[in-house]
Amino acid sequence: MRVVRRLVVVVAVLALLFGLVFGWGALKAHFIGKFLAQLPFAPQTVSNITASESTWQSSMSAVGSVVAINGANLSAQVSGIVDTINFESGDDVVAGQTLLTLRANNDPAVLAQLQATAAVDESNYDRDRKQFRADAVSAAQVDTDRATYLAAQAQVQGQLAEMAEKVVKAPFTGTLGIRQVNLGQYLAAGTNIVSLQQLDPLFVDFYLPQQALAQIRTGQAVSASIDAFPDRKFPGTISAINSEVDTATRTVQVRAKIANPSLLLRPGMFATVTIAVGSPATLVTLPQTAITYNPYGDTVYLLHKGTDHAGKPALIAQQTFVQLGDTRGDQVSILKGVSPGDLVVTAGQLKIHNGSTVTVNNAVPVPNSPNPNPPNE
Repeated sequence: MRVVRRLVVVVAVLALLFGLVFGWGALKAHFIGKFLAQLPFAPQTVSNITASESTWQSSMSAVGSVVAINGANLSAQVSGIVDTINFESGDDVVAGQTLLTLRANNDPAVLAQLQATAAVDESNYDRDRKQFRADAVSAAQVDTDRATYLAAQAQVQGQLAEMAEKVVKAPFTGTLGIRQVNLGQYLAAGTNIVSLQQLDPLFVDFYLPQQALAQIRTGQAVSASIDAFPDRKFPGTISAINSEVDTATRTVQVRAKIANPSLLLRPGMFATVTIAVGSPATLVTLPQTAITYNPYGDTVYLLHKGTDHAGKPALIAQQTFVQLGDTRGDQVSILKGVSPGDLVVTAGQLKIHNGSTVTVNNAVPVPNSPNPNPPNE
């Protein structure tokens, strides 16, 4: 019995000790939590913007290449020695202008011989026609003379055509490139002499997904951007849409015509084409930095007047879900969740939560341009 009594006393003492220890911990945690709850939280610094409406034109963009309406690498159809060069690199020329001739060699003599033969054949044909009327020759003889005369004429025309192939002329009006031949050089048939490009207007060829066919049409306005001229837009219109969709990529080729009166653009340039689609709408726009993107929904922080823990006036952050539309440059359109005049946090969202008190510092503006032009480093 004495052993049992001692065991009960030990257990009771241990229970009392554990109760005192855990009780003290709970009491301490209670008072610490109560103390922290009474402490004021320091307001976090954010930047903000007043939401406003702007005219929004939906658009689609694509990349493409500048193409000449008329462009060709000029060459001669026959071989020969370069006799004259009548142009300089970079010249503007008109259609039909003589650019280069090959050495004629004996071509004029051959032409004179063929012309003389044709003249004799023509005389024989005329003489036999007169004699035929007097029944001096047969109809078969007249027919033979006529065929001989026509064959001689054809030979003359063939020689003239061969001589004409030694004269290279501009097939259309345009601007020449860099000359690739020199005087006295032997030129094989088909050798590149110079590039000729019509520079105004120009085409821009690009590709769009097949879904875009419902939104584009010929005559629709486009705008082309060239990285060589970042501050300029080159307006144009869609001139043609391919009659088939590429089965491998499910894209359709589109061609736009753009004006180039200052001749700044050249065929082969890389271009970004923007096409306005749909009707303009008035939407609330915000900088893209104002949006917190989440898998469960996109949010922004709106600022409202309220009071802090001490009861003093303060700005309070309230997290709000938003429905986003299209983007353009630094901006994004808001379809639902923000109204014109709302104060929206644009930077510093990671430091705040729903109900945080904030102070505003807009010393560093956030990017908010529909057509940003990054500086060239």
